[in-house]
Formats: sequence, structure tokens, C-alpha cells
Amino acid sequence: MNVSKEALVIVDMSNDFVADEGTLTVGKPGQDIVPYIEELATQFLANGDIVVVSMDAHQPNDPHFDLWPPHNIEGTKGQQLYGDLYDWFQGHKDHEHLLYQPKANYNAFFQTELAEKLRKLDVKKVHVAGVTTDICDFLTIAGADAEGFQTVIHKRGIATFTDLGEIMVNHMVRCFHTEVVE
Repeated sequence: MNVSKEALVIVDMSNDFVADEGTLTVGKPGQDIVPYIEELATQFLANGDIVVVSMDAHQPNDPHFDLWPPHNIEGTKGQQLYGDLYDWFQGHKDHEHLLYQPKANYNAFFQTELAEKLRKLDVKKVHVAGVTTDICDFLTIAGADAEGFQTVIHKRGIATFTDLGEIMVNHMVRCFHTEVVE
């Protein structure tokens, strides 16, 4: 009998989005959520569930940079996981339930194979943590919902550089029936 699994999608916790010197940084609020995300990811793997590190992956001439400063350019230090999350990933990178999913868009499910990969692993519920609450987290929740997954947002594991965080969490609840973990 197959038992459904849950997946934690860690969104954009890169140096460019989290480090003080990052080109599109959330800064301290993003840094403050690292221990929670690391603990959550460890717990997911220990429970036999899935952890996905989803990261913007841009080319130097990406049209995305007409809207935003250059960030998360593939192969750069800016695209690497930030701080202790980098060390955590290196220590677990061979774990069969740890996946890396590059993305060219805000939504980790848009034009990627993430939904297919998670379905093959019997995932029914997708948890999201990372940055930014009002852009990539929100749109990844929307993408997971559109793909038929139940969704969960971890408030202690999200941050943004705007004042829209709480508003967007409320939108997730209203629009996608997202469960909120305080």
C-alpha cells in the first residue's frame, strides 16, 4: 500500500536573496528564517518526506533583469544557498528524497517538471518556506494548487522585503485554501 508523502519546497534561499550583500536581498528577515527552514527540512527527511530546493536560475542576459537587478545567475556565488542552508544541503545532497529544482520564473511549478516528480513520489501536500512571501512563495503556492496539491505555508519560514507579507498569506488562505503553520 502506498502512503502519500508531503514535500517541503524551499524557495530562493540564495545569497542574492538573503545575504546582506545580495543583489535583491530580503536581508535580516531572510537570514532569521534559516534555522527554522533547516530544522524543518531535517524533520521532513527524517519522516521519509521530500525536500525540494527551488532556486531562480538565470542567464546573464535574462529579460527578467528588465524588471529586477541581475540575481541568481547560474553558477555564481549569488545563486548558492545562503549560509547554514548551503552546509545543510551539502551534507544531505545524496539523500534520495532531496531534490534540486531550478526555475526561470517566480513559480517553482511553472515550466518545470516539479509536479511530475512529486506525483511520482506520491506527494499529495506541498509545504512552502523561503523568500519572498509576496512573489515567489505566493506564486509557488498558486502553482502547487493549480497542479492539484494541498498547500501549506510556514509563517516562521517566510520573509519579504515589502509590507505585503501578511496580506499575501491571507490571499493564499482565501484563494487556495492554504493551511497556515504559525
